[in-house]
Amino acid sequence: MTTSLPEPDAESRPRLLRPDSTNCPGCGMSLGLQWLDEALGAATPTLVVPACCAAVTPGAFPASAFGVPTVETTFASSAAVATGIARVRTLNEEADPTICWAGDGGTYDIGLATLSAAAERNEDVLYICYDNEIYGNTGGQRSGATQRGAKTTTTPRGKAETKKDIMAIMAAHRVPYAATLSLAHREDFLRKMRLAFGMPGFRFLLMLSPCPAGWKSEPAESVELVRLAVACGLFPVYEVFDGERYRVNARPDGTPLDDYLGRQGRFRAVAPALDDLRAQVERDWARLDGLARAFPATEPAG
Repeated sequence: MTTSLPEPDAESRPRLLRPDSTNCPGCGMSLGLQWLDEALGAATPTLVVPACCAAVTPGAFPASAFGVPTVETTFASSAAVATGIARVRTLNEEADPTICWAGDGGTYDIGLATLSAAAERNEDVLYICYDNEIYGNTGGQRSGATQRGAKTTTTPRGKAETKKDIMAIMAAHRVPYAATLSLAHREDFLRKMRLAFGMPGFRFLLMLSPCPAGWKSEPAESVELVRLAVACGLFPVYEVFDGERYRVNARPDGTPLDDYLGRQGRFRAVAPALDDLRAQVERDWARLDGLARAFPATEPAG
């Protein structure tokens, strides 16, 4: 059964992210929540939020920045809790979506087991990971999403390992839809959100979410950093249907990797890892291009 969302109506419910938010200036998650709100229209989702920065976004009781019903869970259980909520909504024939809004620590690492289980069962859940590439809410420690060479509180000399490919993991589960989201590509971002809302089953969206505090970057440059990450090829923008058919939405334009790394203090003294990162970008794009050519998506883009 395809979910049918109400027509957009800005006055039908409180805004998803309200002024009581405790998010930092330049937080990519804040912009992502606003665009999620726009894509939702009049729908009133239930948000399921594990331990992460979003869990403290609402601020102290009795204030709340979230204008929709929200359940906060342990790090490991958000996809499992969302499963229960989604099944009850199906039994009640409710159209509004169930959305996991989770950071990378609760997605790539601690929550991976329940994420995998929900994806394998094809639960009717939209899972959105805002990826700031660290455990941002607990001090900026390294996560499985941290890029090679990035300095964190637990990798002061730079992370030695390659970032985990969570999109490949989701594609291996053959979920109906998985896509990456760029805050520098607004129309593509909103299109993918709306496309995901109209699908049944498990859908996974990955958003690169700059964290000025952890990235040691300027708050005003967050969207520009995402643009550079896409332009240099480090963050591919693409979508995968049923784990088998691929569509690339934005390609690198030759922007040097250094232009992206140089604007962030976390990559200072990263020279030993720079060649490794360049080689990784080339390998990743060779693989993605090969998949897109061999298994092209034929669905309309919007």
